[in-house]
Amino acid sequence: MSTAILTGPPTGAAVPALGDGLRTLGFDVVDADSCDDLAARLAALPAHERVAVVDRRFVGHPHALRLALTDPRFPAGAVSGAVGVDATARQALLEAVTDKSTTDPDRLAEALGRAVQVHRPELGVLVAAVPDDEAARAEAERAVAAVDDEAVRLRSAVKSRDGFFTTFFISPYSRYIARWCARRGLTPNQVTTASLLVALAAAACAATGTRPGYIAAGVLLIASFVLDCTDGQLARYSLRYSKLGAWLDATFDRAKEYAYYAGLALGAARGGDDVWALALGAMILQSVRHVVDFSFNEANHDAVANTSPTAALSDRLDSVGWTVWARRVVVLPIGERWALIAVLTAATTPRTVFVVLLIGCALAGCYTTAGRLLRSVTRRAARTDRAAAALAELADTGPVAEGVARAGARATRRVPAAAPALAFTGAAALVATACLAPAGSWWPLLAAAVYALTSGAAVSIPLRGFLDWLVPPIFRAAEYTTVLVLAARSGDTGVNSALPAAFGLVAAVAYHHYDTVYRIRGGTGAPPRGLVRATGGHEGRVLVVAAAAALAYGHNGSLKLVLATLAGVLALMVLTESIRFWMSSEAPAVHDETGEPA
Repeated sequence: MSTAILTGPPTGAAVPALGDGLRTLGFDVVDADSCDDLAARLAALPAHERVAVVDRRFVGHPHALRLALTDPRFPAGAVSGAVGVDATARQALLEAVTDKSTTDPDRLAEALGRAVQVHRPELGVLVAAVPDDEAARAEAERAVAAVDDEAVRLRSAVKSRDGFFTTFFISPYSRYIARWCARRGLTPNQVTTASLLVALAAAACAATGTRPGYIAAGVLLIASFVLDCTDGQLARYSLRYSKLGAWLDATFDRAKEYAYYAGLALGAARGGDDVWALALGAMILQSVRHVVDFSFNEANHDAVANTSPTAALSDRLDSVGWTVWARRVVVLPIGERWALIAVLTAATTPRTVFVVLLIGCALAGCYTTAGRLLRSVTRRAARTDRAAAALAELADTGPVAEGVARAGARATRRVPAAAPALAFTGAAALVATACLAPAGSWWPLLAAAVYALTSGAAVSIPLRGFLDWLVPPIFRAAEYTTVLVLAARSGDTGVNSALPAAFGLVAAVAYHHYDTVYRIRGGTGAPPRGLVRATGGHEGRVLVVAAAAALAYGHNGSLKLVLATLAGVLALMVLTESIRFWMSSEAPAVHDETGEPA
């Protein structure tokens, strides 16, 4: 239970109405008529409770109070006439009351801001005011009556920036599903889990390899996406954010999509068509696209420089209505992508689905990466230590490259674009050797050793260069593609094909990389170095796979066994640590409120 403490001069009939409104928000309402009384009330409340201090003269919308006083993502929140804190900021509020000798919520919020972050929500048309006289009160009450609080709350449950398909084909009704769920006590985590289960059912239908199964799969995939939108809207509508919800939200989208790819590949195999290489290629392309986005955003998160001409042009295009939606569609965000997959699944074959998906994602990836390159070249920003540390964590460097980096750190000089050039040279040599060397030869292992050396050299100095954000996606592309090529060329066929095991291995490693991204987004840094070293890092895993491909060649099914074992071990390691972290007290309540399409 939370407690709201009413302070300030009495205002007659308005106080009972304010108390009733606070009770509907889940607060137990008490009074404090002096500074000493307020301090005593604060000290007497259970330590785990949220507490709010509200001026009795407050006039405003209930949703304004909800946004300021009940959002669990922030230690403190305030609007005019009200301030609320969680357990971590309770002592700071008590000290503010004592030091300032005041019960005024606005003064308390100002003092509190010197000790903790005070969230001040954007109210828009919502009203939150403390009128000084009856005329001002009457004016504020008219302003409150002129705005439908519930309509604003429902509208704000939808992201302000989203994809075309989501905005026009899902959100117009999914927000009402979210409200229906809220009124029946359903939680965002329950809706997220339901979305996963529906997606897994879609994958199972696709795995049947029949036309009715494909049609059902397409319908269920869209239903899963509707629920996927609903869970975030429910969280925003009811302000029910949680650490567990952050973890589920961060991982389930990828799990659903990649499980569906596997279902399509299984369904195709039932019809005699082997598309595992295409399924793995689609997963690789989509994962690398995400790493490009994550890496670029982290590199420029707190960069200090003038806006580039490219960014200025982008802003001007955003002022023209149709170009906004065209640019959002062309990047093939999750809504458009899932709609495309669903329609093609129902109407065509798995092979067609993957071919179209690969072409679409490749074009989208070229478009977004080219834009980021232009911005980086034309905006020579000064990047911070935080950005360099984030890129180093995203690089996922293992013990081999780490040793090379330590040995070469003093000898390496800062040359413009040296890090991405070294990373790209080693990656290109590795992938080319895996593609062109005789199947089963040791040349890929030698190329993997060279790759480990160039990777270590690339990260031997802080990644502060204007193109250094390219280093993590280059590493991801090199590792994932090498696994795909070596598995495809292993000579294993039929039930002993190594490609399904390679799919599982890349999925396990990709989960580790997504987990790293969301930890960094939450400000808690990458997984423990011990885990990164134990998984071998990207270069260590490439060395192991290259050696296994050479040793297992000619022994039908051997590489499949090695890759499956490696996938199982890595999945166990990264999932155990990930679950431990996201269930722990240090996990951040990270939720994507930017609207950036996934």
